[in-house]
Amino acid sequence: MKKGMTILYKVHNNLYVNLTNRCPCACTFCLRQNMDTVTHDDQTLWLEHEPTVEEVKAEFAKFDLSEYEEVVFCGYGEPTERLDALLEIAKFVKENYQKPIRINTNGLANLIWKRDVTPELKGLVDTISISLNTPNADRYHELVRSKFGDQSFDAMLAFAKEATQYVPHVVLTTVDTTLTKEEEAQCRKICEDLGVTYRIRPWED
Repeated sequence: MKKGMTILYKVHNNLYVNLTNRCPCACTFCLRQNMDTVTHDDQTLWLEHEPTVEEVKAEFAKFDLSEYEEVVFCGYGEPTERLDALLEIAKFVKENYQKPIRINTNGLANLIWKRDVTPELKGLVDTISISLNTPNADRYHELVRSKFGDQSFDAMLAFAKEATQYVPHVVLTTVDTTLTKEEEAQCRKICEDLGVTYRIRPWED
């Protein structure tokens, strides 16, 4: 595994923020299991050290933010592992660049921090995209392998529900080709019950 300091990187028309490599999960399908990067220029997303808030802010000066539609907190780790830094950087982006903010997350922040953190997202985060992966709790545990164990699936759904009070767009996602049509229908029903959007995202290898 090669390491570097790729803090910001482009995916499609969005600018992604790589804050940490820490994650409470070891998902069987995670891209980082078998590759060092998802960028087109082959920059590794494994960090030599976690960047400070000031280091991240300085990186933004190297990019023309007018070229990007969103700023997305998503790297080779769970961004809410560094919640305080994430919120401070999100505030900086809002104040200086007026860009929509999205967090791609496993939805386990409340277990990580042992409190409901969703109120802290209000006014800073426009979209939160949570990996649902499967409608089946047992299958979820097999796929995600969360260090928090059996409570993780229900905690993830509860986090999504709470987030709807503070974040304008809450999305639960599954990956195309990994579920049956029946399972996708079950996922859609879960999302309807929670009052969130269901999105089937393309498989990226």
